[in-house]
Parts: sequence; structure tokens; C-alpha cells
Amino acid sequence: MTRIAVAFAATVSVIVLLFSYRTSTHPSALGVTGPTTRLPAGSAVPGSPTTPSDPSSATPSGSPSATTGAGANGTYDGSAADTPYGPVQVRITLSGGRITAAQTVQVPNESRRDVEINDAAVPELVQETLQAQTAQIDTVSGATYTSEGYIQSLQSAIDAAHR
Repeated sequence: MTRIAVAFAATVSVIVLLFSYRTSTHPSALGVTGPTTRLPAGSAVPGSPTTPSDPSSATPSGSPSATTGAGANGTYDGSAADTPYGPVQVRITLSGGRITAAQTVQVPNESRRDVEINDAAVPELVQETLQAQTAQIDTVSGATYTSEGYIQSLQSAIDAAHR
């Protein structure tokens, strides 16, 4: 009888431990509160200008180059690129023909996992965009669909700046 009681107690303990195990490390899933310094998906990189101008007042000028064209100014939205998890759309701000800010207008956010992936990937994609000044940037490992959609929409925004 003692063996049965010990086996039953051990089984119950293991089941309780299994159900209380947290599989996610995302702060919101853990119930962590307090100040955070993370940027939301779609935010521009700190230190870069983020004041958007009215797209209708944008006046692209100059001849297009391999990247954004000389003298182009304004804010341009790329077309939304469909991915298996949802649309990705990019907005760029140009000043003097250079991309001075990039942000996402839309990213997949249907699940907590989508938010986790995009919170990590979008700042990297924005940083790469500002460094490369073109849509020829690397994809982010673990966020291939988001990266490909971002690159497609970014190219569309750059093309809009050339018109």
C-alpha cells in the first residue's frame, strides 16, 4: 500500500510540474511587467528621422539611381506583399535621395509567435535598409517570409520614389 501511495504522489507531482512549465520566453507571455526598451515592430531605428511627410506633397526629382534616385524627398508606401502569415508593407522616408527612415505599416500579428518573430526581425530589416540604401538586403534567419515580404514591399516603395 505504501508503494502505491508513493507512486501516486510522484505521478501527481510530475503532472503538476508538466502543466506549470512555461514554454515561451516572450515577456508578455511570462507576465513580466515594468519598463521595457524594446521597439515595437515597424518602428524606425533610434536616431533616425521619423517625421513622415505627406505622400501627396512628395516631389521626387532627379534621375533614378540603383537605389533611391538623386534628390528624391518624401514618404513613400510600398505595396503590401502577401506572405503565408499575412501582409507585409513598408513605408520609407527619403531626404536628399537617401532613405532616412523605414518602418513597417503592416506585419503579420495574428499570433503571439508572429509578434515575437516580427519584434525581432523588423528592427534588423530596418537597420539593413538604412545601411544598404537599397532593397538588396539579407533576410533575417527565422523570419524568412517576413523578410521576403519586407524586401518586396521595400522595392515597391523605392520604385514609387522613382516615379
